[in-house]
Amino acid sequence: MNSHFTLSRRAQALTSSAIREILKVTERPEVISFAGGLPSPATFPIARMQEATDKVFAEAPQAALQYGPTEGFTPLREWIAARHSRDGITVRPGQVLVTTGSQQGLDLLGKVLIDEGSKVLVETPSYLGALQAFSLFQPAFSSMRSDDEGIVVDALDEAQLRGGRFMYCLPNFQNPTGRRLPLERRRALIARARAAGVLVVEDDPYGELSYHGEQLPSLLSMDPDNVVYMGSFSKVLAPGLRLGYLIAPEPLHAKLVQAKQAADLHTPSFSQRIVFEAVQGGFLDRHIPEIRKLYGDQCELMLSALQRHFPAEAKWNRPAGGMFIWVTLPEGIDAGALLARAIEDNVAFVPGAPFFAVDPQPNTLRLSFVTVSAEKIEHGMARLGALVREEIAAAVA
Repeated sequence: MNSHFTLSRRAQALTSSAIREILKVTERPEVISFAGGLPSPATFPIARMQEATDKVFAEAPQAALQYGPTEGFTPLREWIAARHSRDGITVRPGQVLVTTGSQQGLDLLGKVLIDEGSKVLVETPSYLGALQAFSLFQPAFSSMRSDDEGIVVDALDEAQLRGGRFMYCLPNFQNPTGRRLPLERRRALIARARAAGVLVVEDDPYGELSYHGEQLPSLLSMDPDNVVYMGSFSKVLAPGLRLGYLIAPEPLHAKLVQAKQAADLHTPSFSQRIVFEAVQGGFLDRHIPEIRKLYGDQCELMLSALQRHFPAEAKWNRPAGGMFIWVTLPEGIDAGALLARAIEDNVAFVPGAPFFAVDPQPNTLRLSFVTVSAEKIEHGMARLGALVREEIAAAVA
């Protein structure tokens, strides 16, 4: 049967996520996967979610199954606003927009802020899902120079900032690198952005996941009139809820609401009410430390295995939170080619190149450790380390 349709130029430019393509391979049970950025199912508070669901059905079943306001369930928005009213600022519920996962927040920001050719500043490297979402609107990406501590603010000159629609930042335990932006750089970044008239988008899904509980002030708290904050319940409750949120200056918030109305009317009422019930009574303050402990232990297991099995020529960071370790191999080693060999050996990871908006570095890779058992971390790192040694030996031969 012949189909007759013409794709838009925008659709023709769409590509699949490199991570999603790799995850198809990792569905095989024999594959040890360090590829997915998935929270550990061991952290899902199943009993609490069951209690919350039961309460919603007992007290407000019709409302939970009905349409709701685009902005989100008002009591949940009030809870979000109160939770972020700290570090000297007050967040108003009128600034909060509940989204269908934080990925929708990225899409809405792209629709509202990006024209074809608009300058969008991103970290080096940056979150692949954001690059994918923004690319749909055909921006001109400008990569901000970054090092092991994040954006190098002193390298942001007037020419790079000029005309920027916004800068997209992940200051806490960034995906893919796991790095955290120091306090001094946060202050300097906010000052530089304000002076240049550039909006800051702060994406913060991992901020609560400091292994030792220390948190730095948000960029939002430093300049609430010039920062859009993105949060998520995916990493602290469960990703299957698809519940995120934006905190934005109210004039921008109004446009984001209009864009969301056109996209999906509103985020499911059912999920919002369940989450609202689940977080009552300070539940997250009891639950999140359990996640931190698990992830911190898992990270130490992987760091120890890397030290034992990887060659000295490979370098990696030691994250203080989050879900990822970033590995840099010697120049000339292609992590994409390494992945093909690794999959044959039933090990998977994510090559680093897709995380770069421009000038990809093919000798980098991302490892996620939170869903893998201690035994599989040991076996997987041993196999991968042996392959890395072979690649290095072949490159110098």
